[in-house]
Amino acid sequence: MKQSVANPPLKPSADNRRGNLAARMRSGDLYQQKNQVKIGILLTLMAFSIGWFYYTNSLISRLEAHELEEVRLYAKSLEYAYTSSAETDLNFFFDNIVKVNTEIPVIVEYQNTYTPRNIILPENPDEVHDFLKQKAAEFQTDNAPIEYDGGFGKGYIYFSHSFLFTQLQYYPLVMFLGLLVFGYLAYLAFSSSRRSEQNRVWVGLAKETAHQLGTPLSGLKGWVEYFKTDPDRYETEYVLELEKDVERLETITARFSSIGSMPTLSPEPLDTHIEKFVDYLKRRVSSKIKWQITNQIPAGKLIPINRYLFEWVIENLCKNAVDAMEGVGELRIQMTEKPGQIVIDISDTGKGIPKSNWKQVFNPGFSTKKRGWGLGLTLAKRIIENYHKGKLFVKNSEPGKGTTFRITLPVKT
Repeated sequence: MKQSVANPPLKPSADNRRGNLAARMRSGDLYQQKNQVKIGILLTLMAFSIGWFYYTNSLISRLEAHELEEVRLYAKSLEYAYTSSAETDLNFFFDNIVKVNTEIPVIVEYQNTYTPRNIILPENPDEVHDFLKQKAAEFQTDNAPIEYDGGFGKGYIYFSHSFLFTQLQYYPLVMFLGLLVFGYLAYLAFSSSRRSEQNRVWVGLAKETAHQLGTPLSGLKGWVEYFKTDPDRYETEYVLELEKDVERLETITARFSSIGSMPTLSPEPLDTHIEKFVDYLKRRVSSKIKWQITNQIPAGKLIPINRYLFEWVIENLCKNAVDAMEGVGELRIQMTEKPGQIVIDISDTGKGIPKSNWKQVFNPGFSTKKRGWGLGLTLAKRIIENYHKGKLFVKNSEPGKGTTFRITLPVKT
């Protein structure tokens, strides 16, 4: 008589839990130090704004004083027109015109004589004339010279922009570049925080999964040993298949345990492992998939890999290929050796990937499947590039014709 089992408490369905997890990982706002980062950026922005305000206010004050002096000079000029005398001419010229100009570089030319103001001259007196003549030509490219009557002929005044004007000219560009730099640093800070948080979430999830699998896995291994003790009652073929699945679960547990710590790489016969794993996978996917493996790696070639994690990459790529073909098509795996690297191409005849999504397929949460988490390719890329120092990318893909993923692993020649 079968024993009745009490109904277990209601729990969220696997799809709901999966959807909730995917939603949390897509949200990207689980930052452990987000408040500190925001406060730091806010304080930096405030300091930058205050500095910008005082600097701008300083420029405005200087411009205000400069304009006030120009108005005062104009007023004195009108006064000079009516009340000037021979004695006051010289005093007025020096006190109100020459002395006032302390910033604008000026060169006065009269009868081939050059008189400078606000210009740093060469130390050698013999070079001054030619220097000023050349400088006057340079000034002429910026501003047309002012002609005046010197009494015994015409003279010319050459001038350039003052340092204050130059500051105003480049001030907006400097501020814009400053904002760009600040924005870029803020982006790096948030990106680093986000990657760090994602890594912690992944590591915690992987470690917890490995821990949770340990207990039922031990029980399954005990049942397999029990079945072996009674071959007349339990079909040997079934027991062997069950044992393979238990070994598979042990492999998966080892994979999850390796996430978050730098795994050990050991020389392995890469081609043998791939062929063995594909043989296992063939019996667990659609029988309408035609498999083709081309091995051009020298026999016995040992490649430094972590077997458990590398098989995980092959599994993700092959299962994605099967899903893309909807269980019907051809899956090709080609292994070749090139100078300094091993190249593995995994191709399918599925629906393909638009070129605009070639890089996005490796982003967490990106999935074209309704029930997908969007983590398989992200984990695969992490395993290849972070742990094996190789590369994983979409070599080519065409909608309606298929996709080829390429793995490259560095090897010592």
